[in-house]
Amino acid sequence: MINKRIKSNPFEQYEEVAEGFNDMLTVLHPYFKAETAGGLDLGTHGSVYDKKIRDTEAFLRPLWGLGPFLTQNDSPFLAEYMQGIVAGTDPNHPNYWGVVQDFDQRIVEMASLSTLFLLNKEKTWLKLSPEQQKNVHAWLIQANDHEIPANNWHFFRILVNSAMKKCDMSYSQEQIDEDFALIETFYLGDGWYCDGVQTQIDYYVSFAIHYYSLLYYKLVPEDEARGQRFKERAVQFAKTFQYWFSATGAAVPFGRSLSYRFAQVSFFSALVFADVEALPWGEIKGIISRHLHHWMQQDIFTPEGLLSVGYYYQNLVFAEGYNAPGSPYWAFKTFLLLAVPKEHPYWQAKTQPLQVSENKHPHPISRNYYQYSSELAHALMFPAGQFIHNQSHASSKYSKFVSSSIFGNSVPKSNYWYYEGNFDNCLALSEDDHYFRTKELDHSYHIKSDRIIHEWFPWTDVHIRSTIIPLEGCHVRIHEVHAARSLYLYEGGFSTPQEDSEMVQKNGMASVENAIGYSKIESIIGFDESGVVRTEPNTNLFFPATLLPHLKVKKASGNYLLVSVVTGLLPDESVQPVDIKQSNGQLTIKQAEEQIVVALAGGKDEYEQGNK
Repeated sequence: MINKRIKSNPFEQYEEVAEGFNDMLTVLHPYFKAETAGGLDLGTHGSVYDKKIRDTEAFLRPLWGLGPFLTQNDSPFLAEYMQGIVAGTDPNHPNYWGVVQDFDQRIVEMASLSTLFLLNKEKTWLKLSPEQQKNVHAWLIQANDHEIPANNWHFFRILVNSAMKKCDMSYSQEQIDEDFALIETFYLGDGWYCDGVQTQIDYYVSFAIHYYSLLYYKLVPEDEARGQRFKERAVQFAKTFQYWFSATGAAVPFGRSLSYRFAQVSFFSALVFADVEALPWGEIKGIISRHLHHWMQQDIFTPEGLLSVGYYYQNLVFAEGYNAPGSPYWAFKTFLLLAVPKEHPYWQAKTQPLQVSENKHPHPISRNYYQYSSELAHALMFPAGQFIHNQSHASSKYSKFVSSSIFGNSVPKSNYWYYEGNFDNCLALSEDDHYFRTKELDHSYHIKSDRIIHEWFPWTDVHIRSTIIPLEGCHVRIHEVHAARSLYLYEGGFSTPQEDSEMVQKNGMASVENAIGYSKIESIIGFDESGVVRTEPNTNLFFPATLLPHLKVKKASGNYLLVSVVTGLLPDESVQPVDIKQSNGQLTIKQAEEQIVVALAGGKDEYEQGNK
């Protein structure tokens, strides 16, 4: 069971961060057993790799925290880890971790072990006998002989070879250079990378590519030119990446691997570890401490105190196929902070609030438009041109019109009934009111100073141009539809908790108000029904049971226009009225002193005919 004190931990001082780490590590102690040395059996659900590898992963991932902790402290876990490492790398031991294959999950787990040796050569590597060192080397260096995905995985090999170099064992500088050459092709500019494909710009940029780059910069100082480049890019990246966090510490849920939870902030820990003051230390300290404290208020632990697979609660519905019981301990990467010397100015700095230069920040390089509420307590991201192949719920995780740090994001349990899909913040289409489709990868897109434009084809004969206009407290959605088939169309707002909610459904408007905030959707043009649906449980990442305000219309084939205003507010916020007028082939949108004109691609006459 997790120590209850963790909920009140501010995670500001070294001792507080160490206490929080040890509270989470201590609950693993009963799972260390001599007969299963080198593996931890933390659960029963499956993954794309077998149980032996799942247990190996669960054993090695906590090293992301223990390795940094050991640089300045002793731990009773070290002896158990050394016993497991010796057993796992001994080909004659029954608990041998095994011969690695192409695209093998065990190559991922080599990274934490390599980092342990890079950080603690004297406490770990030098405690091994020559024969044991030979075994460890032989097991790790297998990574050089196998094919791996063309993404952040190439840093795993870099860490393996760098660790073996530091430990005076054979390694391949050629392999290091080849892997860095591939990673360099991922660079997009302004500090941003993609994770192998340009349609995937997610948390892997922060907790993988930049994180390992900063590890390398600090731990391999002899590669000065490359390290300096990594440092400069990290400084650039930090200035935009902070927009992924709200002033309360909550992050915007976006992309895959969200079960890694507070690894979301590990990039900032890596900045401190590398002594790169990309933002003032007090601001970095605020981002990290608020984020960790925020996570401790969520239901992220099992009754035994283990980190569960899920987000704000235990949830396998949205999980990736590679999310095994031990996978969430990737979050321990944030505890790299524990390798930062206690006299470092970070620990002396006073925590500062989040500082951003503008509340709206279009950023085409990262394929996102960032927006905050007036007090920075609500962070929103409007992605465009993003998608991932061969992973679950790709359209929900990458292609929604907006993701929110307050209302979260949802994935479908099924697409047969509308309520099963929890299709929040997207336009869901169907031919027979079943088997819904939503936007996947944009055919084309534009991120402009005041809008995001998506061109997409849910069917080859259905073309939709969706224009999203972020306003204060709300946004406007404009869909210009050209369809050669009859369709049911549903526009979903922000899903929000069912508990103690007040629902309103009237006159083309639906809303839900509760302790979380106010979610509302209003039809301006084209929809003829509104409602609130009770969605399938465990589909929203934040809330186990939600309500979804939505609009609906059934349309014959033709060209038509759909316009709505979607509102998502905190309980103490209000929104200025939005006025929208259509004339002369354009929409004029006014809110307070702001006026935005949207030219309709089809023109006035075409859409007026389609609305008949």
